[in-house]
Amino acid sequence: MRFRVRFLVFTFFSVLIASAVQAKKQETGFLDRTVIVQGTSYKYQVYVPENWSPKQKWPVILFLHGAGERADDGLIQTQVGIGRAIREHRERFPVIVVLPQCRKNIWWSQSPMDDVVIATLEAATKEFHGDKNRTYLTGLSMGGYGTWYLAEKYPSRFAAIVPICGGILLPDMARIQSADDSSPYTEAAKKIGGKTPTWIFHGADDPVVPVSESQKMNEAMKALGGDVRYTEYPGVAHDSWNKAYDEAEVFKWMLSKSLTGNSEKK
Repeated sequence: MRFRVRFLVFTFFSVLIASAVQAKKQETGFLDRTVIVQGTSYKYQVYVPENWSPKQKWPVILFLHGAGERADDGLIQTQVGIGRAIREHRERFPVIVVLPQCRKNIWWSQSPMDDVVIATLEAATKEFHGDKNRTYLTGLSMGGYGTWYLAEKYPSRFAAIVPICGGILLPDMARIQSADDSSPYTEAAKKIGGKTPTWIFHGADDPVVPVSESQKMNEAMKALGGDVRYTEYPGVAHDSWNKAYDEAEVFKWMLSKSLTGNSEKK
């Protein structure tokens, strides 16, 4: 009798443990996460596909939102851009997607937000078995600027980048920049390097960020002999990210790149 009781107790706890492990494995979708940088907590989101398993390494996409999603709720950045695309086409995203959030009245290129971005990327990569050779960077508007900035700051970290309606010079500066002076774009392209595959998107009628910003970066990257694509949408204003992230080919192209493969091609 005593043996039977012990057996039942053992079986009961074994089932509980197995259930807990299984539940942990099934934690997918958009997940709340927090990272601490310089003593301050920052909320962010991680998208984990339904078929995620710790038995393999997963590609990682780092997404930078625009100025309109700046806050500290850790949620609103999932509603515009790649978050919307994921909800509409989950089958296109067999990847880990990291969505940090920028605080108000600051840009991705400013401290400490640039460090927060990298901290969230590293934390999510470690937790969800991310593949450092297949890590990608994309962003829209302010996040497009952030994409160019981080690609410059970490030129060998990302297997491909997709900046959307972003730029190098802020809009007011870009509008007064001499058409003959391409030096800011040339310098940025040199820092990024020709080995980083790049696909640039912009709306031809963008009233917020001059389309010339993307045009000039496309020319500068091409001059280096880089793997660069450029898509300009006629008649589209600032929200070109809606069309860009609806392009299924973008993510196929992105996921075909790896740091190892990019190096072998050069």
